[in-house]
Amino acid sequence: MTAITPTTAPTDLEACGFLVGGHCFAVPSAQVAEVLHAGSITPVPLAADAIAGLIHLRGQIVPVIDMRLRLGLGDAPVSGGGLLVVRLGDDRYALRVDEVLDVERIPTDRIEPPSGSLVDLTTDPRTGVFAGHQQLVHLLDPQRIVNALLRPRSSSATRLPAHKQGSSHVGPD
Repeated sequence: MTAITPTTAPTDLEACGFLVGGHCFAVPSAQVAEVLHAGSITPVPLAADAIAGLIHLRGQIVPVIDMRLRLGLGDAPVSGGGLLVVRLGDDRYALRVDEVLDVERIPTDRIEPPSGSLVDLTTDPRTGVFAGHQQLVHLLDPQRIVNALLRPRSSSATRLPAHKQGSSHVGPD
């Protein structure tokens, strides 16, 4: 009697594709909240270069990340493109891209490691590459896209000096 072993089909990753600087990228579609047309973005003084500004999205302020700058592909076009709004926990971030593509099913067993001998997991958002039908698709981790741009909040920046804490006294001493 021959034992029948169940074959497991490779799992697929559903990824939302987009173009930036002529290159194809994708992020897991499970993390994409919505797709918007690039509209009015309010600049933020002293922000990281890749932060294009902020948008107001149904009562929430959402940072906009210029993916051309974040990926080192040069300056972004002045107009056009789209915004891919990704969810990271309770936060939202909009990725400004040249063009939003369709959602594609990518077999996980066909994803290869990103090129480069040293991938810095704190700054490099690439998680893999997939040979698509017409071009390579670079898979990105939205959390790693954002991590390199966030400045850690200093606890001293939000606290009052020790001599002012707990004081309700107003006026000269």
